[in-house]
Amino acid sequence: MPDITIYTDGSALGNPGKGGFGAVLISGPYRREVSQGYRLTTNNRMELLAVIVALEMLKFEGSNVTLYSDSQYVVNAVEKGWVFGWERKAFAGRKNADLWIRFLRIYRKHKVRFVWVKGHADTVENNRCDQLAVAAAGGANLLEDTGYKEE
Repeated sequence: MPDITIYTDGSALGNPGKGGFGAVLISGPYRREVSQGYRLTTNNRMELLAVIVALEMLKFEGSNVTLYSDSQYVVNAVEKGWVFGWERKAFAGRKNADLWIRFLRIYRKHKVRFVWVKGHADTVENNRCDQLAVAAAGGANLLEDTGYKEE
């Protein structure tokens, strides 16, 4: 299996507000960028959706993935095992349960190692993801985030 490096970022212009995500996938000489904007969402949903969409784009199950994110929400939920406890309790009272369920489905198909990076720092690809996310949030083709529920 090829080793794959993924960088992700999400952004909401207002929280909640318009939002978007961006991801950069790199495998050997291959590079792919993806982004999408939403009419009404939150920053945490976009951070998590960026990870999900990037992992869903992988062609081979069992890929070795190093995933860089500036979202402590996402990185800590996985690396500290919180999401697995939430799952055992059927995500009772948890925000973004729809996305966490979707995440676990794709996460379990690969060997994923998360690395937290400081946002808006010197990580070139993370900064590129931020640019993609912000541009997508301000774009014309905004989708409805059907899982977002106003509080």
